[in-house]
Parts: sequence; C-alpha cells; structure tokens
Amino acid sequence: MQNIENLNHTRAALGSGGKIVIIDPGATLTAEALAMLQALHSRSTGGVDEHLKILAEKGADKFMSTYYVGYGHKSIGDCGMAVVFIEGVSMLAAKAIQDYKLYNGQEASTRYIDFAGQLFINPVGSPEGNKILETWRAFYLKAVEEMKVELKKRYPLGEGEKEVTYDKAIAARAFDITRGFLPAGASTNLAWTGTLRQFADRIAHLRHHPLLEVQEIAQVLEDGMIAAYPNSFSVEKKRYEATEKYVAETMNQYYYHDAHSREMEIVRDSIDIKGLTPYRELLVNRPAKTELPKWLGVYGEVALAFTLDFGSFRDIQRHRAVTQRMPLLTADIGFNPWYLEQLTPQLRTEATALIAEQKTAIESLTPDKNIRQYYLPMGYNISNYLSGDLPALVYLIEIRATSLVHPTLATKAGIMASLLQEKYGDAGLTFHLDPDPGRFNIKRGEHDIVKKE
Repeated sequence: MQNIENLNHTRAALGSGGKIVIIDPGATLTAEALAMLQALHSRSTGGVDEHLKILAEKGADKFMSTYYVGYGHKSIGDCGMAVVFIEGVSMLAAKAIQDYKLYNGQEASTRYIDFAGQLFINPVGSPEGNKILETWRAFYLKAVEEMKVELKKRYPLGEGEKEVTYDKAIAARAFDITRGFLPAGASTNLAWTGTLRQFADRIAHLRHHPLLEVQEIAQVLEDGMIAAYPNSFSVEKKRYEATEKYVAETMNQYYYHDAHSREMEIVRDSIDIKGLTPYRELLVNRPAKTELPKWLGVYGEVALAFTLDFGSFRDIQRHRAVTQRMPLLTADIGFNPWYLEQLTPQLRTEATALIAEQKTAIESLTPDKNIRQYYLPMGYNISNYLSGDLPALVYLIEIRATSLVHPTLATKAGIMASLLQEKYGDAGLTFHLDPDPGRFNIKRGEHDIVKKE
C-alpha cells in the first residue's frame, strides 16, 4: 500500500471536540482497503488516522481473507463498494439482476438505443427464432420514423418552444409508442453499484435463475469478483449443499409470478388506521415534492395487483422501496391496447396482423414459457403484484403519475392514487398529482444527458 499519506482527505472539526473525515480513496484505497478501515474503526476509538497507518503497513489482503471470508463477518463486506458494468444482455436478464431491493444502478433507456443494429438474443439459436426477432425489428424501425412524422401533426411546435427540445420530445413519444413492439430479448446495458456483500448475496441467487443467460452472467460475474477482490470472495467457491438446493428450488418453482389480474385492486391491507390518527396533520400538510417520514411505514403495508405492460414494468421495477414479484411475460392476457391506439391507422392494421402472426410463430418455436419471453414484445401485458408502506407508495405514485412518465404507467399510478385516497383519505392521506398525466409534454425533450460543448 503506497502513497496513502498523499491522499487528500477532507477534514472538519466539530464543536464537541470531535471531527469528520471524508476519505479520498484515490487509486490507492481499494474497496477491500476501505472495508478494512471501517471494520477497524468499529473496534477501536484510536481514530481513522491510526487505522490508515496500519493499512499502509500491513495492507488489507490478510485482514479481508481472515475476517470477511474466513470468519464470515458479512457486515465487513458492506463497507467496501464495487461498480460493475454489464453489457449486451437481454431486457429479461437486466430485470433479473435488478430484482433486488438493494440494487443501485442504471439501465440504458429504450429511448436512447439505436435498435437498427442492437443485438437481439436468440436462445433457441434457430433460424426461425432469428426470423421472429428480426420481424419485430423491421416493424419497430419503420414505425418509429412514421410516428415521428405523425406526432408532429398531432402536437405542433408551440409558440416560444425550442425546436431542438421539441424534436427530442417528439422522438421520445415515438419511442414510447413503438417500444411495445421490441422483443424482451433485445439487448441492453446496465451499471450496478453495490457493496461486496450485496454482490456475493445476489450472485448466490442469480446462479440458480430459471434462465440460462442469467446463470451464465452470475458465473462470469463471480469469477470476475474473485479476480478483482480475491480476499473478499472465496476462490474455492465454497457452497453449502442444503442452501444451494433450497435456493435452486425456490428460484425454479416460485420465481415467476403468473396470476392473471385485470383491473387494479387492493388485495391486502394491513394499514393501522388507529395508529395513523395522531399524524393526520403530518399527512394533510405535506408539501408537494416532499416525502413522508419513513417511520410511518411501521403502521402497515398495502398490496396491489394489476395488469401492466412489460415495458412499463421495467419502469416501475426501479422502485426499490416497494416489493414486487417478477412477472412471467406471456401472450396470455393480451397486448396493451394503448400501443395500438397511438399508431396511424395503416400501422395499426399492420401491427394487429403482425402480433397475431408472431404469436403463432412463437408458440411453435418452443414449448418453454421461460424461453418464449425472449421473443415476445414488451407491449404484452403482465400481472404485477406489489406491496409497500404508505411512504413508499406515495413516493411511487407521485413520481409516476405525471406527463413525464410513459402513459400506460402514469395512468396506473393515477388509479393507484384514487384507490388509496378512497381508503385512507379520512386518515389524512393526501396526494400532489399531475392533473393530466397522459398529455404530450415538451419537457420530455429535456430528459437527456448530452456532452457539453
């Protein structure tokens, strides 16, 4: 461990005589070194400067291999962070990785991917499978361009609006409409930031996932973590037979949720209305863009079941504060009509025929419902089941029931708000909602990350 003394840590004194030290890791303090520092800090009041000296003298290798891996002190693994980029995997694999309340990261948006040349994953490996995928691609590319022209007729540039922003908003709306025809086997990229412990825990489940693609990702990721953090991940890949069997059974038998809900409904309610009574003013007087205190969650949860297209499930799944089942993507409960309604009459006719033809082709391709997901477009409806406490649900609803969100999800968020308002409005529950969440909003064109000239 060299040049630790040259790192520029930020220091500030406290009035009580204490201090705050914000560590500058530079290129010297690795995730394992930072984990060691925090572990030492928990066992001694000597201060971080003393621990930095020990780290410089001894390094983190033996410490991490002994205490984190050897003794199994998992909390030490929570003190070191890793950043992983996973590229060229299916939308299904991305959702599997992100199906974890402790996941932090980003996934590529369908609005910013050029699907003309993007890899579509064909797990069956046959020409028939490739034909199905390429047929979706051809329709998508055609529809995107035609809808950009059509949308400019529907939503003319307004007075005072910037043409560059307007064009981006039109493109975003066109992508929102046509994404319903992209297969879930279309590839994407994602970033994942987590603690060493979180990676280890999640890999242990992903390697038993029903999809072989996800199993491979888990195996390659585990090997990569061993190479990057050899003192925090067991080179021997130690396994416990009973645990492995249990995880494998739960992942293969129970992972996918395939109940057929239609209208949104509250299917479970454990909210303690009496317990909320003292906090009525807190609920009523909450300003817009302000979250409810997390501790209100102790007064219970609500579970809701509803139909949602898979494309919008990708959006709602980002909310880690609620718990959601992973839906199985099938053709059983139909294609979301919104995507068809937004098309031009000619495209709608073509799309309706295409969906029917492709459905038959997919059913003939393989009897495996898990594999069929790769070939089904994201406009198909799935059964969503989620539960959360009031702070989590209020946040989800208010951030999703807006004109800046895909209309199929914004509409569902609005219905969710109505159900909860009806049930808990007397207790003071209040929402700050967009009055017209489905409208075309030019501000969508501002939601971009561009290089500053």
